Amino acid sequence: MASAVPFAKMNGLGNDIVVADMRGRTDRVTPAAAVALNADPATKFDQIMAIHDPRTPGTDNYVEILNSDGSMAQACGNGMRCVVQALSAETGKKSFTFETVAGILTAQEHDNGLISVDMGKPRFGWQDIPLAEEFRDTRMIELQVGPIDAPVLHSPSVASMGNPHAIFWVDNDVWSYALDRFGPMLENHPIFPERANITLAQVTSRDTMTIRTWERGAGLTLACGSATCAAAVSAARTGRTGRNVAVTVPSGGMLAIEWRDDDHVIMTGPAAWEFSGSFDPATGRWVRDAESAA
Repeated sequence: MASAVPFAKMNGLGNDIVVADMRGRTDRVTPAAAVALNADPATKFDQIMAIHDPRTPGTDNYVEILNSDGSMAQACGNGMRCVVQALSAETGKKSFTFETVAGILTAQEHDNGLISVDMGKPRFGWQDIPLAEEFRDTRMIELQVGPIDAPVLHSPSVASMGNPHAIFWVDNDVWSYALDRFGPMLENHPIFPERANITLAQVTSRDTMTIRTWERGAGLTLACGSATCAAAVSAARTGRTGRNVAVTVPSGGMLAIEWRDDDHVIMTGPAAWEFSGSFDPATGRWVRDAESAA
């Protein structure tokens, strides 16, 4: 594969990530390659984080994000932690500034191995999320699943963390709902012109909560960093929690979310390396490093 690029298969609390090194190249990972790579159980992923040369002075890299269905994503917090760990291991650097479609963000690897990503400022205006129609108060919009007089899910909070999120507040265990059935319908609801990430959130104390997410373009996921941030800020915004909250994700892991006074949302958590290889960014054909050596 003369055109192959190096990649690392990683995960952020179970959020499957492929970090692709596109530096020094002018081509891009194609949607077809993403779909093909995801079709192989060994490289199945939620997002590809394609690291490109910087486009803007003062940034380290431009990062393009693709979902497993080949569509573009604006943000992926778990994926950014994987990018930081991969680049830190290569360069020895601990602090980075990245450019994405959603804007400029900074990230830092701490001495304990945890990685903090500044996810930027949440947006709550209906046009910014975006929604298809005006809602003056996005802490609770009119959207429900089930009968009008006894809905299964209703009145979500909505927010943008670079991509659209809807958070449905539930009193029961988040696993007691058929999110695999409701998720596709809600992701593609006409109220969300750019589709949306759908999260079930159960607040368990003033500083803890548990979530489960149907991720736009990826489906059920073991973790979604931007959804975790959206749920945390929405919980604080609706008075359910404070501005610092520990969020348990479906993998059983935990992300610490701080909504700072300057309105920036800081997400802190781990990243894990699985294996490395190379793949063709046009077709998705790939090989492990060990197999290449053999």
